Amino acid sequence: MSEASVRAWFAANAPDIAIIDQGVSTATVLEAAQALGVEPARIAKTLSLRVGDTVALVCTRGDARLHNAKAKAALGAKPRMLGADEVEAVTGHPVGGVCPFGLAAPLPVYCDVSLQAFATVFPAAGSRTSSVELTPARLAQLTDATWIDICTLPETVE
Repeated sequence: MSEASVRAWFAANAPDIAIIDQGVSTATVLEAAQALGVEPARIAKTLSLRVGDTVALVCTRGDARLHNAKAKAALGAKPRMLGADEVEAVTGHPVGGVCPFGLAAPLPVYCDVSLQAFATVFPAAGSRTSSVELTPARLAQLTDATWIDICTLPETVE
């Protein structure tokens, strides 16, 4: 799985999008931003959440934080982050490479509206060293994501 499944997924669904392998860790928002030469906010981090009996993925900008009340209202229940072992088992991707592409099994995907502030964003691509660059609209379209507003930005943290 992992990067190989993401490469196969892009070959089938969006062959125009190239996978960027930096050859260095992009496992954290700060590492990815440094390796790609962009501000941390443009890193599209993917959160793996358990919401009731369902696991869902939420893509949000790198400097955003989950807002519990907004998330509960939008998702219908209080979300809980999955543990590292469960993340890899459910998504097929290691922590630091989790993305909504090439998943082990279909999962609901959400994109936080915070991503819309940027022309392009950089989600991971199935490994701790790879990513892709695409528009937020294309990210949502390719993953059949639903747009939601469940995060706060650093300047609005409550």
